[in-house]
Amino acid sequence: MRKNILLIGGSHGIGFEIALKLYDEHNIYIASRTSENLGNLEVTHIPYDASKDEIDITVLPERIDGFVYCPGSINLKPFKALSPSIFEQDMQINFMFLIKIIHTLLPKLKNSEQASLVFFSTVAVKVGMPFHTSIAAAKGAIEGFAKALAAEYAPKFRVNVIAPSLTDTTLAKKLLANEKKKEIMSNKHPMKRVGQAEDIANIAQFLLSDNSSWITGQVIGVDGGMSTLSIN
Repeated sequence: MRKNILLIGGSHGIGFEIALKLYDEHNIYIASRTSENLGNLEVTHIPYDASKDEIDITVLPERIDGFVYCPGSINLKPFKALSPSIFEQDMQINFMFLIKIIHTLLPKLKNSEQASLVFFSTVAVKVGMPFHTSIAAAKGAIEGFAKALAAEYAPKFRVNVIAPSLTDTTLAKKLLANEKKKEIMSNKHPMKRVGQAEDIANIAQFLLSDNSSWITGQVIGVDGGMSTLSIN
């Protein structure tokens, strides 16, 4: 069945890789600030800035079968350097804007035979890491919310979370600014490399498909072994 799938943030990075994998077989709607990189992809772009706008649901179909929320942040600083306002900002972009848009889309999600919702967390929720207090708190909220939402709406919705480790996207460019930094970050992972957007998109594609129809309420680590292996 050709599904209607909405990506919040999909013009670059992981969201774009997901769109690349899906647009041939499904109707893809991308809500993002820009349409750069979308090029000749047969997708519907909806101008949208989660921090400012209400999403224009009039351009969306009455049935949404798949939903992916991609926006996020990386504020890696000592706790003493992270003001409460930074915690609030990270919570807004990672979690509160997600809540807001799901409320708006509930009627359309309910029209699906079984909607699949995919959110993103971080390996730093499961593994305590220095300098991750703000982002781990915001992403931890997502994990708890996803499990509760999955329970409340089962079997109508499936809700799952992907928890990556460091992935080579624009969001992480400061951490991977040169080859030396890339080597250091790669060696922190048992698989001896950082993640690529396609690594994460592969799992999102699976979770949006009927092949994962018995999977819900899960946090899936796609992290090069970071969360479960200790080999150093």
